[in-house]
Amino acid sequence: MGEILKMPTLVLETDKLLVYQQELGQWDNLNHLVVCKLTSHACIVDPFDGEYWYDFCTGQGIHITEIWLTHSHWDHVKGVQELVNVSGQKLIIRCHELEQQRGFEFDGITWWSHPKFTAVKQNFGGLEFTIHCTPGHTPGHVTIAGNGLLITGDCLFLGRCGRTDLYGGSKDQQRQSLLYLSDIISILDGESVVLPGHRYPLADGTNPTVLKLSDFVIANEALNSVGNDEDWNSLDFLAFDDNMAAKARRQEAQNSEDVL
Repeated sequence: MGEILKMPTLVLETDKLLVYQQELGQWDNLNHLVVCKLTSHACIVDPFDGEYWYDFCTGQGIHITEIWLTHSHWDHVKGVQELVNVSGQKLIIRCHELEQQRGFEFDGITWWSHPKFTAVKQNFGGLEFTIHCTPGHTPGHVTIAGNGLLITGDCLFLGRCGRTDLYGGSKDQQRQSLLYLSDIISILDGESVVLPGHRYPLADGTNPTVLKLSDFVIANEALNSVGNDEDWNSLDFLAFDDNMAAKARRQEAQNSEDVL
């Protein structure tokens, strides 16, 4: 088994759950482990390193029973097969079916299937969460809310939002998702913690990995720009001139040729 080089940080504890966070990999992926205290069962969100989380949970007497994917980019699903292999048991793996538009498949996966900009309830152990379909970064990206948590994946980082120029992304749908989430956020407890998929610096130069919701709505440039056309279109993090964007354009072109 893999050696745990650094213990994950306990970012939230209530009478019902524990939430651990760890930054892993060269892309500064933030992984989140949600533990139900009632059952000692755990759900790992977007595992980058399956062996890391298996070793940690084994040492803590915690049993990972589910894997939830906010979306299917490789750095968010990298640890799924490894975790399945080392656990030696059947794990429930959940993702939204719209991620199949990117070609994502996994044997035995359970697909969420609700429409864009809507939500479904999802039970885990003795906990209930709300799964919001928030496309834009990818076709079937989801945002997870409940129990004092808002897990935003790459839809929203703490000070900005995810890029929309990768394969399956959409600037218009990203904007619709943020408008949708603005309404959701407005009714959540301001003490809830926001957990993104990556760490990026805020405009004030700080670089946290977690924020209270009340601070998040002040700090997030994308949310604060989404209601104004000029402000939204001036955001410089929605698209980049890099190799990943070029690859996405090639994939889109190939896909169009295949349809013809």
